[in-house]
Amino acid sequence: MSGYILVLYYSRQGATGEMARLVARGVEEGGMEAMLRTVPEVSPVSEATAPPVPENGPPYVELDDLQNCAGLALGSPTRFGNMAAAMKHFLDSTSGLWLGGALIGKPAGVFTSTSSLHGGQESTLLSMMLPLLHHGMLISGVPYSEPELLATTTGGTPYGTSHLAGNDSKLPISDEEKALCRAQGKRLAQLAAKLG
Repeated sequence: MSGYILVLYYSRQGATGEMARLVARGVEEGGMEAMLRTVPEVSPVSEATAPPVPENGPPYVELDDLQNCAGLALGSPTRFGNMAAAMKHFLDSTSGLWLGGALIGKPAGVFTSTSSLHGGQESTLLSMMLPLLHHGMLISGVPYSEPELLATTTGGTPYGTSHLAGNDSKLPISDEEKALCRAQGKRLAQLAAKLG
């Protein structure tokens, strides 16, 4: 197998970042390299700029990282049932890749974290799928053959992995959620290998 799966996420409280690391572990269990990347904050002040390198965590994503990936795992916390503005802002900058068809036929999956169980997990996952569909990516969910999908009492959907963080965003990622994150990453790696 050649290439890598880009695990691209935005995280404010840390849960989505932890999920991204679990998805990356699953990618590597599936036999591919995982490239962890994040996106900078969006500022309401147009003059504000992010430092070229984040203070901690993985580097900021570049368009080449996306263009050259064999597959994509995209993660964002929920913001009113939608992806966070920082992730949307980055995706809005990918028109050049869309014009060139750079992502057509590559597998992609999505993951999210929410404060409440019914706080928009599935709608957020669907919102992240929309630009990926426009890019011609092949959306991969989490099949019910994963036993944790039926056993979870926190996060986890067939649309993609999810996590219930709680009102204070301090609930740990459950064992079922961890297993689903890794399964999602492994599935993406296996699909990318078959498609490559």
